[in-house]
Amino acid sequence: MSTGTRGPAALVLEDGRVFRGAAYGARGRTLGEAVFCTGMTGYQETLTDPSYHRQIVVQTAPQIGNTGWNDEDDESSRIWVSGYVVRDPARTPSSWRAKRTLDEELVRQGVVGISEVDTRTLTRHLREQGAMRAGVFSGDALGSDEQMVAEVLASPQMKGADLAGEVSTERPYVVAAQRERRFRVAALDLGIKSNTPRLMTQRGIEVHVLPSNTSAEELLALEPDGVFLSNGPGDPATTAHATALTKTVLEQRIPLFGICFGNQILGRALGLGTYKMRYGHRGINIPVIDVATGRVAITAQNHGFALEGEPGQRFDSPYGAAQISHYCPNDDTVEGVRAFEVPAFSVQYHPEAAAGPHDAAPLFDEFVELMESRVSHTGGAQLAGGDWVRVSRKTQEKKA
Repeated sequence: MSTGTRGPAALVLEDGRVFRGAAYGARGRTLGEAVFCTGMTGYQETLTDPSYHRQIVVQTAPQIGNTGWNDEDDESSRIWVSGYVVRDPARTPSSWRAKRTLDEELVRQGVVGISEVDTRTLTRHLREQGAMRAGVFSGDALGSDEQMVAEVLASPQMKGADLAGEVSTERPYVVAAQRERRFRVAALDLGIKSNTPRLMTQRGIEVHVLPSNTSAEELLALEPDGVFLSNGPGDPATTAHATALTKTVLEQRIPLFGICFGNQILGRALGLGTYKMRYGHRGINIPVIDVATGRVAITAQNHGFALEGEPGQRFDSPYGAAQISHYCPNDDTVEGVRAFEVPAFSVQYHPEAAAGPHDAAPLFDEFVELMESRVSHTGGAQLAGGDWVRVSRKTQEKKA
């Protein structure tokens, strides 16, 4: 294999497997969990998704970088992936929106990558053996296989990793409604993507984005019409504060909507356990079935942990009856939960869909309907359990 002017690089897995290639992006060493993403488009959104913090992303699509890098599609203020693995990087970007090449942006932000890797073989290996610790080495950081494997084995594992605080905003900020404000939502930032508040503001929602360590008193002082739990990285078993905050919201019967990491936090607040998946779901082509309607949505996902439970399973929580509301037909992974006696629901996928698909966007409308019903039924007071059940059933009938 010829590495041209890029120089040699190596991707080293914790089980001792080494993949050789050419340096891509910044030179040096990076460590993280090797995972694969099946999205054929949207690499800029993937790279800037905070949920990928401390992960080395392997792109299964063979060609990456074709549209270069622009200044509009970032989902956060920076690239969050630890490292990047591609097969065939574009030599020249072709898009009127491109400001620079992907390689140049990786260098600018100090992201160490590797190209010319047999990503098909690598993906099959990760599917069979599971996501695992890894390192990308190039330039002066290249060493013997034994040295590089030792560095990988000394790095922290994803299980038990508490990462939401590392990607969350340090200070609260407000994203104004795009037209007349109808509702105020407190969004707990566990790794929120830019398109999420944007889609809520399009629906007349004023979004108050809050740091992950926000206290219950600070959140309730906003007098929110609803609470949103965002996506984010790490092990949900470490989220004691966010889970306790969620329980307070449930006790106050404030409408709550969670996605991805937020789905796991709501599930834990309702009494469900979580576990680490073998290789997770990462991509923009993952099917999900709504138990109530049988409808299938093609969704964007990025998670390596999941809630315990069976499709359609009903269970008793500290806040009344609840149900596993969505599941993935590929492996029966839990993809959503819904409470019946408090106004709360969540999904494991990304309805903001940056990048695509857009099948799940109506979930934001369901959140709006839930807040509307709270106001219309009670004039701003607490929504009764029976009212929430009726709202939930009405919404599901519309979707059917």
